[in-house]
Amino acid sequence: MIRFHFVVLVSALLASACSHAPSATRPGASGGAEFRQPEGASGLIAQPGWHGQKFAVATAHPLASEAGLEILQAGGSAVDAAIAVQMVLTLVEPQSSGIGGGAFLLHHDGRETVVFDGRETAPAAVNETLFIEDGKPMSFREAVVGGRAVGVPGTVRMLEMAHGAYGKLPWARLFEPAIELAEDGFPISLRLYRLLKADRHLRKDPKAGPYFYERDGEPRAVGTLLRNAELANVLRRIAAEGSRALYEGDIAQAVVDRVHDHPDNPGQLSMADMAAYQAKRRQPLCTDYAPRGMRQARSYRICGVPPPSSGAIAIDQILGILNDTEARFLRFDNPLWMHYYTEAARLAFADRARYVADPDFVAAPAGSWQSLISPSYLAERARLIGPQSMRVATPGTPSPPTTHYSSMPEQMEYGTSHISVVDAWGNALAMTSTIEDAFGARQMVRGFLLNNELTDFAFSPTDSSGAPIANRVQPGKRPRSSMSPTLVFDNDSGQLVMSGGSPGGAMIIHYTAKLLYATLNWGLTPQQAIDLPNFGSLNGPTLLEEQRFSPAFVDALRTRGHEVKELDLSSGLQAIRKGKDGYTGGADPRREGRVMGE
Repeated sequence: MIRFHFVVLVSALLASACSHAPSATRPGASGGAEFRQPEGASGLIAQPGWHGQKFAVATAHPLASEAGLEILQAGGSAVDAAIAVQMVLTLVEPQSSGIGGGAFLLHHDGRETVVFDGRETAPAAVNETLFIEDGKPMSFREAVVGGRAVGVPGTVRMLEMAHGAYGKLPWARLFEPAIELAEDGFPISLRLYRLLKADRHLRKDPKAGPYFYERDGEPRAVGTLLRNAELANVLRRIAAEGSRALYEGDIAQAVVDRVHDHPDNPGQLSMADMAAYQAKRRQPLCTDYAPRGMRQARSYRICGVPPPSSGAIAIDQILGILNDTEARFLRFDNPLWMHYYTEAARLAFADRARYVADPDFVAAPAGSWQSLISPSYLAERARLIGPQSMRVATPGTPSPPTTHYSSMPEQMEYGTSHISVVDAWGNALAMTSTIEDAFGARQMVRGFLLNNELTDFAFSPTDSSGAPIANRVQPGKRPRSSMSPTLVFDNDSGQLVMSGGSPGGAMIIHYTAKLLYATLNWGLTPQQAIDLPNFGSLNGPTLLEEQRFSPAFVDALRTRGHEVKELDLSSGLQAIRKGKDGYTGGADPRREGRVMGE
């Protein structure tokens, strides 16, 4: 029985920064052709926040949270619950993640923190001109639909590795909730309906079209039970045979055939690529963070995923730079704080574009990724922030300079789903998973969708002078990611403070940074922090969540030279925080996530 109860949350910060409450908006609204949301907005579901004592699970869909809760109640570990959750999300949130995609999982067992890297890899037959046609880079839409951008999926093999290290229940038991839902059916939610209606490509797929749409091309109605017998059979096979069922044999062959046989945009994935995929166990990227300007400062240890993810580095840079500016004395309702934040973001994204890529292919600047987050380097970067916006920042040069790459032009990034879990033993995880764009490559195989993850590589391998881009396509390489699963610890006691993360393409970095800054600097609860308006910059315009900021606030930024764009910024933050009286949780009102536990 779920014992979470409503907690009244009040924060003046929520009201003072904005003059309008967010409204349900049309799917796919972007506010500008150069910035398209990973998934269109689908309205708001008010979230009250949660409180519990024993364990908690936060996911992007109520049915997935119920599956995680069931496993925790049965004596499962945090990893066990995450596996059950991900299998259900494959079914009920097909636009965001699934067994056809990849993931990063950050885990803490009370003694050590480890990263499990299930990021997709490029097939062996591709080269750096994968997205070049007639001498020019393809458009995103030309590249994404079909087989060209499909990478080797990594989620299942990564989860199997994590289960081997930290699982408590039998592997097969973790698939039971998803198999049951796939066979009995789940109701189409309003969010899924709206995303299906907005998508122009999925209905053309010979498998996905009849599954999601009526004969007239309209999505199946809200509340319609979707049954997926093919996916149930695949999950049953993986439950019985392990990851080999997906990476070898007839299921793998079906994936490869679908990629190769696309009539307009075939890819080069092979059976050898599938069989050779290996998840990786990595050391987390951790940094100390002591918010300044507070009456009772605490010191935290923030841990995230290292490259090929850019999330932890960028977030650490933003927080560190802000700590060296007047921002540390300001609150969210002050436009000057937003000025400092977005300037710090520009500096972080400039470094991200120059340096971050798969570490098996690209060396870290100055020989270590820590060079990008060292206090001296961040203080140097902070001194570049003036009273007027720089609009576009240039990369820094960590000392001594050892890498010679050109900056990758900003390009679209999409999708993802986030899971946070704390189990009865105090084991905690943060996991972000993806198939990249909404509905991935729009190719369904045996009831699940394939990723288009290779579009996270740079479409052009070099700049105009011929200098190489670190995140260019190479065989076997993992594309750079923005996924930012994060665990926070108290530096004095070493105890867990929070698990959190979000979907949202490149904006994941800003959504997660907002969660961290608002909880650690301003003392907000997870739900209060998540409810704050969204914002950020990708080293271009200042992006603000539409209808959440007053005209006076926006004008104050423009007076400082900001090019402001107000957009639907549909984050999907999930967070669980540990306190003296148990756990508090938050889920994003912009999506349909839920926190459950006891």
